[in-house]
Amino acid sequence: MLDEPRSGRLAAWGNALLAGLVSPDEAAHRIAADDVSHRVADLPGETAPVGLTLALGRLRALGAKGLRVALPIAGHPLGLCGPPEFNARALDAGEAVIVTGVAVGLVPEVFQAGPEGDVHVEVVWHSLPVREAPPADVPSLGEAERELAEALRDATEVLSRLNVAGAGPAAQAALEAYRARAGRGREVLAPGYPPRALRVLELAQRVGALVEIAHGPGAAAGEHGAAVSASEIAARAEALRPVERTARRAQVAAYNAYVEELERGGS
Repeated sequence: MLDEPRSGRLAAWGNALLAGLVSPDEAAHRIAADDVSHRVADLPGETAPVGLTLALGRLRALGAKGLRVALPIAGHPLGLCGPPEFNARALDAGEAVIVTGVAVGLVPEVFQAGPEGDVHVEVVWHSLPVREAPPADVPSLGEAERELAEALRDATEVLSRLNVAGAGPAAQAALEAYRARAGRGREVLAPGYPPRALRVLELAQRVGALVEIAHGPGAAAGEHGAAVSASEIAARAEALRPVERTARRAQVAAYNAYVEELERGGS
């Protein structure tokens, strides 16, 4: 969770566009971010892949009301609503966007080319039919915030006990990168989201960053702090698994808050 999911950017800025708060060009620019290009394939009414600006306009014309995020992993279909084909594609990608009002789901396929340090990324979002059904296991913002407060305490306790704070230069570099990103993270959510959603997303990313640092390049390189044996490393993973799950659930709740407010009759 050190990096913002592409599905999150698409949902957040797509929702801002649907609300009339940003222009199509700005939404497309924000969604693509550092990627070279984003296209949408198999969109209803289009015979070939189209760019983001045209795709968002087409979805709006088809009756799109809002965009939700799904961040599923094996054993946890977070945010998914079926059918099985869409769920399987989303699980393979680790993320997806569900367009409410149109019954369409978008699953990204990422293509990378170029040498290390100069990698060009192109993304194709594949459009598939979805069910109009409640997303799986997504909490309310209030529930997510309460769960995150407890998860942050748990993560801090586990990492402190296992001496992850001193886990070596790779972990320290990852932590500094997260802190730098957090300092400029005020534009992670687009206009139109409630302040609580931003607060929940920032906390979810903080918790997720702690978990990712514990499992990140430093750990892979043997920088395991006090966890010097395989059994201790496995114990760390087991202890952090529910914390990571809570952070992902909260992240989805934050991105989906715009649609939740619409469905409750909010602005």
